Amino acid sequence: MGTDSTLTLYHSPNTRSSGTRVLLDELGVDYRLHVLNMQAGEHRDPAYLAVNPMGKVPAIVHDGALVTEQGAIYLYLADAFPAAGLAPPIGDPLRGPYLRWLFFYGSAFEPALVDRAMQRDPGRAAMSPYGGFDTMLGTLTTQLARGTYLLGDRFSAADVLWGTALGWTTQFKLVPEQADIMAYVARIAGRPSVARVRALDGEIAATQAAAGQG
Repeated sequence: MGTDSTLTLYHSPNTRSSGTRVLLDELGVDYRLHVLNMQAGEHRDPAYLAVNPMGKVPAIVHDGALVTEQGAIYLYLADAFPAAGLAPPIGDPLRGPYLRWLFFYGSAFEPALVDRAMQRDPGRAAMSPYGGFDTMLGTLTTQLARGTYLLGDRFSAADVLWGTALGWTTQFKLVPEQADIMAYVARIAGRPSVARVRALDGEIAATQAAAGQG
């Protein structure tokens, strides 16, 4: 198959958009890759800010539709390409839990992570989107202990999101290396899609580094 020009991924290596590359690999979808050199500030250029005013990656454009925000992108792509079976369809009992974990990431995990890294008080529980870091983490680890994946034995797009994210957050000591977390990270990291994306990102990063030294 040739590259599908109707799907574009705006990407920078070794960022959150790497997880989206893994998801696209798992989905078996061809796409156009628009690489941004964040070290050179390309994500702040007017051309990209017209795509995403936040200057963040990932972002995708599919059939003219722009999608940003990780949870929305994962939900959109897994639904748009259902043949891979990475999203329980509406009517499936697992659809609700699947949506829960896709959105728990952005609504609770990342805010808690940033507050903890910045040594900020989350504030009153009633005002905090996650309550407290330990509560958030305990909610996650309890689920991880229940099965191979977030939906038990069923691998889904939510596992791509969480597996790749927990990989870098444990690596940088932002999340404790608890047994259930590390076992889950290892399961996701062992997938061929992750190895392929790491190799491809490594090539891009090396090219960008060489260009910066020129």
